[in-house]
Amino acid sequence: MEKRLIAAEWGLRAGLGLAAMAATLCAAPAAMGQMPDAPAPTLIPQERVLPEQLADKPSQPPAFQIPVAPMGFSPPGAISLGLRNSVVSLDFLDEDRLLFTFRVPGLVHRGTGEYEERQIRAVVLKLPAGTVEAEALWTVHDRQRYLWALSGGRFLLRNRNNLEMGDATLELKPFLRFPGPLLWLEMDPTQQFLVTNSREPAAAGKPGGAGSQATVNGFGQRTEGESDLEVRILRRESGQVVLVSRARSTVHLPINSDGYLESLRARGDEWLLNLNYFSGGSAILGRVESSCPPLFDFLSQREVLVTTCTSPGAGKLVAMTTEGRRLWDAETSNATVWPIVVRSPDGSRLGREALAVSHPVRARESLDQDDIKGQLVEVLDAADGKVVLETSASPILDAGGNVAISPSGRRVAVLNGGAVQVFELPAPTPLLAPSSLAPAAHPPGR
Repeated sequence: MEKRLIAAEWGLRAGLGLAAMAATLCAAPAAMGQMPDAPAPTLIPQERVLPEQLADKPSQPPAFQIPVAPMGFSPPGAISLGLRNSVVSLDFLDEDRLLFTFRVPGLVHRGTGEYEERQIRAVVLKLPAGTVEAEALWTVHDRQRYLWALSGGRFLLRNRNNLEMGDATLELKPFLRFPGPLLWLEMDPTQQFLVTNSREPAAAGKPGGAGSQATVNGFGQRTEGESDLEVRILRRESGQVVLVSRARSTVHLPINSDGYLESLRARGDEWLLNLNYFSGGSAILGRVESSCPPLFDFLSQREVLVTTCTSPGAGKLVAMTTEGRRLWDAETSNATVWPIVVRSPDGSRLGREALAVSHPVRARESLDQDDIKGQLVEVLDAADGKVVLETSASPILDAGGNVAISPSGRRVAVLNGGAVQVFELPAPTPLLAPSSLAPAAHPPGR
């Protein structure tokens, strides 16, 4: 049977159906027609066009590479393309240690409540030799992302209702328990806060509290009798809940240590970026034009990446600071689909990976598997949008997890051609301090 794929909209995260629903956490601060003025940019942004073609070879050779077959890794079959299954996680624990985890092929074990059990092998690799310093075998119970790296060589592992914390020894300790299945989490750039999405009974309490357990299938889809999602912002160290709301679908909520971002529709294709402070009040950071609801990501405490749509069907990345400074724009091709953004822990660099297709496509347009040519990876300086590395990733992993950037931004690891290839880059361009820039026309205030 011919397998057909659907080209996801520009603002969707691979496999998660994420919606920018920050407005569910509090009411918009101003009604249409009464929006406060956005800061006017005082710098001319850098205009760039990102590559759209797969290169025959990387723009620079890897400094070294580590074969993955001896560790037991085997690529997933072509039939998995389009399912958005998370089968790999590649993360720097520090500049010289890499955590590589991957699905172990074998029989699928069905558990109770529609959970799907699978085995994940984890290895800590010492760079550059690729020596295995630690290894473990974990069991998880769905096919979505399961691992998030933390600073200081630690990480969080998600499984069912639980978050566990591990380190370079791969020993796991209980961290947080939720009343229902935890489907997704993300953090602010300083890792002070967690945003969690969990499926819970309506009367469920905070993480660790009592409550009947809801169930999800392997795709995170709701089953009969389930309640809505519980969306929380928590302080990571204490587990204290800062904000909580219920939603009908998984929520992508971009936050920094000050607050969370939402988009407010202005006129036509214009959108305002509104930062709601945890301490109360809000500020308009800037404006962008987009024919679809824009998607936001904090690259660092002070820089926001906005993914927008253009009317011809392509996309654009817009980088701006929380002081309202527009730093650079980069056009993206409509011959790439399902983009995923990763960043270095210090926010100095970002990686964008997307599937390269044989012809331009629009949102929701169907594709054949034969239309997918490969997976394109571009690494950019966050301060000016300059592309510092172009390469491919293989096998094609449409849920990502196959690209990582080191804490300093100077090393990039890519799973490609049967090896983890590690590229060494020059120091990233620094982001100018606010005092070195001219003041904004309308400084954001609380």
